[in-house]
Amino acid sequence: MSSSAIASCSRARWCLRGESGQASVELVAVLPAVMLIGAVVWQLALTGHAAWMSAHAARAAARAEAVGSDGRVAARRVLPQGLERGMRVEHRASGRVSVKIGIPLLLHRWHTPASVSATAALGPSP
Repeated sequence: MSSSAIASCSRARWCLRGESGQASVELVAVLPAVMLIGAVVWQLALTGHAAWMSAHAARAAARAEAVGSDGRVAARRVLPQGLERGMRVEHRASGRVSVKIGIPLLLHRWHTPASVSATAALGPSP
């Protein structure tokens, strides 16, 4: 083997040894971005869940009022405990019921200032 081949081989080994732990460093550098993306995706899922549950609560309130029961109680019953806080039920014209709930922030215990609402009506058609 020539001396230049030996020198390049020893340099290659040194280069490979110099890169040990590189994957760990890259993982530590990328981990905050991955966690941020995960939190954003989870927040979007919670927003969709809150919108879905507000529509469900509005339908329950409209059904309850159609049979003469209290719509607020019916709406509160169908919501998970974390979404009940800050819920508002409004009675509108022509038998419509609107339910507005706060959007949770990463957990059902914390709420964002934003909210979602849904309106439902149940009764005889005009």
